Amino acid sequence: MLEVTFLLKLFLPNKHVDTVYDITPTFLKDNGKKAIILDLDNTLIPWNVSNATEEIKTWLRSIEEANIKVTIFSNNSEERVRIFSEPLNLPFIHRANKPLKSKFRRAQKLMGVKKDEVVVIGDQLLTDIFGGNRAGFYTILVVPIVQSDAPITKFNRRMEQKILNRFYVKGKLSKRVLRDE
Repeated sequence: MLEVTFLLKLFLPNKHVDTVYDITPTFLKDNGKKAIILDLDNTLIPWNVSNATEEIKTWLRSIEEANIKVTIFSNNSEERVRIFSEPLNLPFIHRANKPLKSKFRRAQKLMGVKKDEVVVIGDQLLTDIFGGNRAGFYTILVVPIVQSDAPITKFNRRMEQKILNRFYVKGKLSKRVLRDE
């Protein structure tokens, strides 16, 4: 039982919010964070949309104005991530192989910050949160922007829901409402 509990801790985010807009520059600064490793699909934009909304652009500008570095970090293809990131002048890592630690650490080094100054923000426990926790970073789980997913993600969501339900029952997380499409 101890081993299962230890393993489950690797999936537990430090914070759980409805959207990235709930994560303010003030919150990040107050918690000593100087850099964000930021998931793309269903965290910033729906998985089947290419470009940033005005609302996302405004949020990202507020982060930049607070001198917090951002790296877009996705398991998706270079083309997909580039289409989103380049117009915003954001560095990115594609095919990040989440949840493996190596590229999380690479993103940290590229931003030139210490481990305790990094926050990982994403919508998936099995990739973003698990990988960020394994790399030793502060993690924030957001509710997915849309309830639909790319086919490859659907299996992860079923597994993730079982873990989330366990966290809800144990009082480790508060249940969040999924947004409509």
